[in-house]
Amino acid sequence: MQNLNLGRSEFGHSSNRGRILSESEAKALLESWVPNEKLRLHMRQVSHLMRIWADKKEGLDELQQKTWEQAGLLHDADWEKWPEEHCRRIIEELEKREVDPDLIHAIASHGPRYFGVLPVTKIDKMLYAFDELSGFIHAYSLMRPEAYEGMEIKGVKKRLKDKTFAAGVSREDVYDACERAEISLDDLIRFIIENQIRNYTSC
Repeated sequence: MQNLNLGRSEFGHSSNRGRILSESEAKALLESWVPNEKLRLHMRQVSHLMRIWADKKEGLDELQQKTWEQAGLLHDADWEKWPEEHCRRIIEELEKREVDPDLIHAIASHGPRYFGVLPVTKIDKMLYAFDELSGFIHAYSLMRPEAYEGMEIKGVKKRLKDKTFAAGVSREDVYDACERAEISLDDLIRFIIENQIRNYTSC
């Protein structure tokens, strides 16, 4: 990925904390900005994992869970149409719509090497952690006759060592994200396998 440094580290306004898009607004934005169904699937998968983690691991309330979910859903919203402005476009759109600054910061920090924004909070760190690795594991599932069923951690790790498989996935980012989130690679892989959407086609 090219350098897409955002040139700032503060996003949104504190007065908008707790405000997120309605489900219909988020869906409309997704449908308008992301024609590619495979990319939509990736975004849905990440949002699902974010919601489950916020609930099961963080014990967050309903609004916070939805905030995590929406960060996952919209993190790549501008990637297809405006790759050279990723993720500047979606950040500006969400700021215009007066969305929670924590949600916007999570999106801004999901690729620290590229956007120049460090993941600081737990929502930041988990979005960064789920983004690359969930996409990698999904790619691995597509080459297995049984898909996710019976998938083992060691199989995923073996593919991670194979630089030719899903070569677009940055192994450096995967390991860095685990370190920042203070979660072992094995535990993160296990969580994704156990909680991933198996076949989400409704976008």
